[in-house]
Parts: sequence; structure tokens; C-alpha cells
Amino acid sequence: MWWILIKLAWRNIFRNKRRTLIAGTAIGIGLAALIFVDAFMIGMSENMVQTATGTFLGDAQIHRVGFRDTQEVSLTIQALDKVTEHLGKEDIVEHFTQRTLTSGMMTSPANVSAISLVGVHPPKEKFLSQIDNVITEGAYFKGDNRRDIVIGAKLAEILEIGLGDRVVVTVAQAESGDLSQEMFRISGIYQFAGEEMNSGMAFVRIEKAQEMLAIGREVHEIAIKFTAIAYTQDPTLPFWGTYSQYGNEVLSWTELIPQLTVILEMTKYSKYIMGAILFFVVIFGIINTLFMSLYERMFEFGVLRAVGTRPFGMARLILFEAGALAVVSIGLGMGLGFLVTALLSYTGINYTGIEMVGVTIQEFIYPIMTVEQFIIYPVWLFIFTIIAGLYPARHAAKISPAAAMRRSF
Repeated sequence: MWWILIKLAWRNIFRNKRRTLIAGTAIGIGLAALIFVDAFMIGMSENMVQTATGTFLGDAQIHRVGFRDTQEVSLTIQALDKVTEHLGKEDIVEHFTQRTLTSGMMTSPANVSAISLVGVHPPKEKFLSQIDNVITEGAYFKGDNRRDIVIGAKLAEILEIGLGDRVVVTVAQAESGDLSQEMFRISGIYQFAGEEMNSGMAFVRIEKAQEMLAIGREVHEIAIKFTAIAYTQDPTLPFWGTYSQYGNEVLSWTELIPQLTVILEMTKYSKYIMGAILFFVVIFGIINTLFMSLYERMFEFGVLRAVGTRPFGMARLILFEAGALAVVSIGLGMGLGFLVTALLSYTGINYTGIEMVGVTIQEFIYPIMTVEQFIIYPVWLFIFTIIAGLYPARHAAKISPAAAMRRSF
């Protein structure tokens, strides 16, 4: 019985091949759009997280409690030797590096500008940031000259300086607050997509920064890269408690830039909203197609009722036709969704230079396909198609044989 209904439903929807193809294509486009949007949002989320953590931030950071709020130079990490020793033994930590952070002024013969002076250890820093990859002029701390400084292209433009020029950097020492000045030579100029890093940051060797700040071998920040980004979003990880001791605090990128976490959550909700809208449109397309098919065959339905077909049998036939239409639509939608998403996953989508919540996209966004996209969305489309078919099925079940034959041509 079921096999007969399936064959009958399949034959009925292809009585008018053009209408079925148009309806199936329209519904399939909606499914393909949903698959692509989901893949795009996954790719965009991963791109933004990788950009935010890979540019300079790291997956997590350790600071002295209160440093992030006050930027007080004297608030250096406590028990530094113990912390670094333990980090070196952590299985989940791939790389880590120490930094000093302070505000200062940079002066050139032509101008002066406020900067954030960052002391880095170049051999380790290259694993935590991308500065060495975006050098447009010069080099990233080649040799052992302690007076080399690397600045952004926008800062070089503001100060009207270039490679090899000399500048004076002024900072305040940690305990006394006395001003400390040093002359540096521009050894490298970098260019990020975001203007903030290009115009407001300068990098020197950490030993020179410690000397200027009079903090000995102390540091303000340890940036950490985990072996897997998933560790950053696990609040139960013992790592957070282990390193939030001695007056220090360790925070993942989700806490360092919470606005990005909010945006990523919003993208999930926007996906659900778009899915609801698409399925709402799909429902009306399905109902319209089934009613057109029903009214074209009104005489046949009248005959079926006249020969004793029960109302439930009439409704069941319409529901099977709705299911057959759903299968056609799902096949078209999955095929189209796979082709479009696979193509753009290969070529990428150029959103470079666009800034969101302080994160500037620097690489192409590549949509990411998952198996779930080709299971969950088609299943939901099939369910919604059956639900949409209930209305025309109910109408078919209530058909009166005499009225149906009278309304037929």
C-alpha cells in the first residue's frame, strides 16, 4: 500500500513537469541559501577568531590583577619564574611569549605622536603575532642591535619618517615615574589592515624596554597559544585556576574581547532568523503548488471519493505528493548548495579591510561545509513540507464527490 502511494504521488507531481521543476527549484534555492549562509558564518567566525588571536592577542593572556584596567607600569606579573616554568610543561600550551607594555611618546624631526610601546622577544613573538609576516619595508629585528624599532606604516606617515631614520621614544619609569628617553632607528615598517595597530603601536626588544622602564627582568604580559583553539572556550579547564594565582589572572580571548563573543552569538541567531524566513516562504510555495495540482485534478478526486475512497486516504495522497515534492526540492537544493559553497570555499570571499568590533578581517573568508548542514536542514525542510501539506490535505479530505465533479470541466 505504501509503495503504491509513493509511486502514485511521484507520478502525480510530474504530470506538470514545468510547475514541479519551478516549485522544486524555488524551494531548493532556499535550502541552498541556508546551507551557504551557515557555511559562510562558520568560516567568518573562524576567520575573525584567528585574526583576533593570531594578529597579536594570542589565545589567552596572563597579567597582574588590575593591570588591564589601569595599565600601571609597576603592575608586573608575580612569581614570573614559576609561571614560565609551569607553562613550559603544559601539554596544551604550544607557544608562549613575554611582553612589556607601556604608553609613551615618539618624536621625529617633523612631528610627535602618542604610542603604545611593546617590548617583545622576537624569536618567540613570531609564533604569537603576525607582525613579522606583514613587514613592508626593512626587517623584523634582524641582528642584535638593541636600538632597532619596528613601527606601523600609518605612524611612519604621521611622523614623516622612513626606514633608517631615527626617533626618540619617551616613557615613564615604573616606580619613580621619571621620564626615560632613548633614541631608536627604524629597522622595519609593517602594514596591517586595521589602522589602530598601524598608527599607535611600536615594537622594541624586550631587554631594552625593561631597561627603559626600570623593571629589571619583569614583564607585564604573557601571551599564550594553545595546541587547539577549543581550549579557550572551555571554562572548566584547570588551566584557568592554575595560573590565576600569586596575584595574577589568566584570561582567554573570549574575556579579553567579549564584544567579539557577542557578535559570534548574534550570527547564530541571525542564521536561525534567516532559516525561519526561508522556511516561511517555502511553506507558501508548497501550499500554492499543491493547491494548483489539487484543483487541476478535481474531477479525479471526485471520482475517488465516489468509488469509496475515505477522507483519510485522500489526505494521505496529498501528503505523499508533498513528500515527493520535498524530495525533489531537497535534491536540487543540496546539489546547488554544495556546488556554490564548494566553489566559494575554493576561491574565498574578499572581505579584507572590513572592521567588526575592533577586529579587522585580513584574509579571504572561506565558507566551511559540515555534514550537519546536509542532514539537519534537509530533514527540517522535509518536515516543514509535510506540515505545509496538511492544509491542502485537509481540503482534499473534505471534498464532496458531487461538488468536485460539478466544479470540474
